[in-house]
Amino acid sequence: MAENGTDCDQRRIRMSKEQHNGSFTDSSMLSERKRREREERLNIVLWKKPLVTLQYFCLETLINLKEWTIKLWRRRGALVCVLLALAVLTAMYYIEGTHQQYVRYMEKKFFWCAYWVGLGILSSVGLGTGLHTFLLYLGPHIASVTLAAYECNSVNFPEPPYPDQIICPDEETTEGSISLWAIISKVRLEACMWGAGTAIGELPPYFMARAARLSGAEPDDEEYQEFEEMLEHAETAQDFASRAKVAVQNLVQRVGFFGILACASIPNPLFDLAGITCGHFLVPFWTFFGATLIGKAVIKMHIQKLFVIITFSKHIVEQMVALIGAIPSIGPSLQKPFQEYLEAQRIKLHHKSDSAVPQGENWLSWIFEKLVIVMVCYFILSIINSMAQSYAKRLQQKMYSEEKTK
Repeated sequence: MAENGTDCDQRRIRMSKEQHNGSFTDSSMLSERKRREREERLNIVLWKKPLVTLQYFCLETLINLKEWTIKLWRRRGALVCVLLALAVLTAMYYIEGTHQQYVRYMEKKFFWCAYWVGLGILSSVGLGTGLHTFLLYLGPHIASVTLAAYECNSVNFPEPPYPDQIICPDEETTEGSISLWAIISKVRLEACMWGAGTAIGELPPYFMARAARLSGAEPDDEEYQEFEEMLEHAETAQDFASRAKVAVQNLVQRVGFFGILACASIPNPLFDLAGITCGHFLVPFWTFFGATLIGKAVIKMHIQKLFVIITFSKHIVEQMVALIGAIPSIGPSLQKPFQEYLEAQRIKLHHKSDSAVPQGENWLSWIFEKLVIVMVCYFILSIINSMAQSYAKRLQQKMYSEEKTK
């Protein structure tokens, strides 16, 4: 009896080992398959497979349009209310009356705010890569206002043409009457709207991780998989990048609202990880979004504004141009285009909108314009590649489901 019991135990142990080995083999095969499929998707880009990429992009666009149409139809009650509100606003917009001055004012402010919120979303969400709209749009706008404020000794620029064009006001002002706070107040609205847009752009990682945790599904997202691997190897992290990610995750998880606020209030390339952490640990939406909005649209935005305004204040710009001229041999030739650009800006500021302004293109302006075009084109290409890869992922998932049902 004892021998039979021993034999049974040994057979049970062997069977459990075989099952364990089998599950381990299946798991390793599955992870290998996922890695191989991810590599195949990454090869679907315009410069490697242009025809396939464009075909997949068009098909993915059609699928998304169909899904959005179905979602709108399911919420047709809310859609009808929105359409009725738009009809009322349209009627108010076209009917003549004393209210038109307020309508024009609200229209101008609405489109101005929507423009900067949209740029903030583009900078943050990226759909594969973020368009650095602070460096391309908001930073230069703040710098232009700062240079104009010191040249005009005022921020009361005539509207119109401001904000499309900046010219000095007619009234005489004393030298040195402009203050740092006046410049901050002048650009506060657009800066806060841009910061609010970046906060909205941080929501996709949060919702993705939250949905994955609630459904138990494992999304094929590299950042989320990296986050799960980081949780598994948190105690053995050695390199600086891994320790920084673990520190962000611990701060958000343990401190909560104020931890998220701290991460959002400073320039932080790891903030996507904070969003994934909040979603994974089911942090309430308003706790996450409220802290992110305050951090990005209020605290961080004022830090960035102060940096740009101080950097482009009159005396610092003059000192930087003088330092460029002090470079041996090439200094004067490098200094000349900067001096020409600043002088051209001064001339534009003191010309009225209806008077002729001397035209002349500076190579600094030309380079900046071409840089903007290149970055926007790269952003569009990244969207096309990302959507094509999403369609390839659909095909792979469909093939995997068909194989499981066989």
